[in-house]
Amino acid sequence: MIRGMTGPDGVLLETARLRLRRFTADDVDHLVALDADPEVMRFLTGGVATPRETVRDEHLPRILARYDHTPGLGRWAAQERSTGEFLGWFALDPSDDGTEAELGYRLRRAAWGRGLATEGSRALVRHAIDTVGVRRVWAQTMAVNGRSRAVLERAGLRYVRTFHLHFDDPIPGTEQGEVEYELLRTDRPPSAPGRR
Repeated sequence: MIRGMTGPDGVLLETARLRLRRFTADDVDHLVALDADPEVMRFLTGGVATPRETVRDEHLPRILARYDHTPGLGRWAAQERSTGEFLGWFALDPSDDGTEAELGYRLRRAAWGRGLATEGSRALVRHAIDTVGVRRVWAQTMAVNGRSRAVLERAGLRYVRTFHLHFDDPIPGTEQGEVEYELLRTDRPPSAPGRR
């Protein structure tokens, strides 16, 4: 097994406080509850929950299908390492050719303010560059989402641009645009052997 790829238990990697594992069909309720929190969805849908049918019939099947398509990339259930409690997810969504990955995360409010978003993001950035070998990790968020922007910076990504998209149904803050951050493989020295 390549270091950092999932083992028989479906775990991609562990940090001091997190375990990132493959999703399973049994995670529908976790995802529905996560997306039902208006604060979690504030900068995504303006607080509107994702319907259960959409999670069950569209989102989760797409997540599960991606694991075999691009090993080491995809969306990973985040659990508290000490308790096994579901906290949310982290993602390295692959480009069509697998040479780039989009970093993302969504965590329950109970996990906010503890540095877990930064911890998981840093680990996935290292994994993407050092283990998978992508040439670029990038992320986007709303310009007004200061907390996510700070996480991206702490994870080693740098601001690239602000851009504006047209939405038929804009949510508050849309008028300030979206921002893009990135880290190129050539920008980051490899991790020391044996470190994650």
